[in-house]
Amino acid sequence: MARNLQSGKRLRPVDLARGHGLSTQAVRNYEAAGILPAADRTPHGYRTYTPLHARALRTFLALVPGHGHQGATAIMRAVNEGADEEAFRLVDESHARLLEDRRTLRAVESALRDLEPGAGRGAGPGRDAASGSGSGSGGTFIGPLAGKLGIRPATLRKWERAGLVRPHRDPRTGYRVYGEDAVRDARLVHQLRRGGHPLEQIAPLIDRVRAAGGLEPLEAVLRDWHGRLSARSRAMLAGAAELEAYLRERG
Repeated sequence: MARNLQSGKRLRPVDLARGHGLSTQAVRNYEAAGILPAADRTPHGYRTYTPLHARALRTFLALVPGHGHQGATAIMRAVNEGADEEAFRLVDESHARLLEDRRTLRAVESALRDLEPGAGRGAGPGRDAASGSGSGSGGTFIGPLAGKLGIRPATLRKWERAGLVRPHRDPRTGYRVYGEDAVRDARLVHQLRRGGHPLEQIAPLIDRVRAAGGLEPLEAVLRDWHGRLSARSRAMLAGAAELEAYLRERG
């Protein structure tokens, strides 16, 4: 690695910055964050970079669209520290999250296709008193539902206050109980929030789904989410190609 870092053309911070449409401060920040290998210094203390630094910067910028800024930073930091296995694990985790997003989207589409007006109304609770978990088809409580969605119970309560999810109360315990319709709405809200849609935008869509009982109100949103997933997939492919080239060049 030391040989590669020292070889080739010398670049100033401004050369690296201009070549990638960045400021020199951004380049210095990326070095400080471990995204770039540490730069050599001239006798007067000025940073000097090499083509390997340019490759590292290009790799990071290629990784960001697929893995996000935080994920791309962690991957590059691991590579520059010589922890290739950790970098590979981080890449795998991003792919796993993308796959889970695809599965979630398919589940929501399936729920919408099967949606019928009034589905799940009057459903009562099904709960194992000893374990506190939902059971059967009668309904589920806030903890198990939040756990299944990977969110906090407070988030479900927030959605309830916004009118997006409508649990009923167990007459014996006063606990919230989520029947089939409430679970359906929670899943839809969760998916739309993951797609970046604000609550005020989701509310009329949920109302329309409740009234119409069909997929049409969300078709455009779901098409957009499919497009986002495809874009992330392609971005990950592009990032992987740059990362492989960087690993080869580091030697």
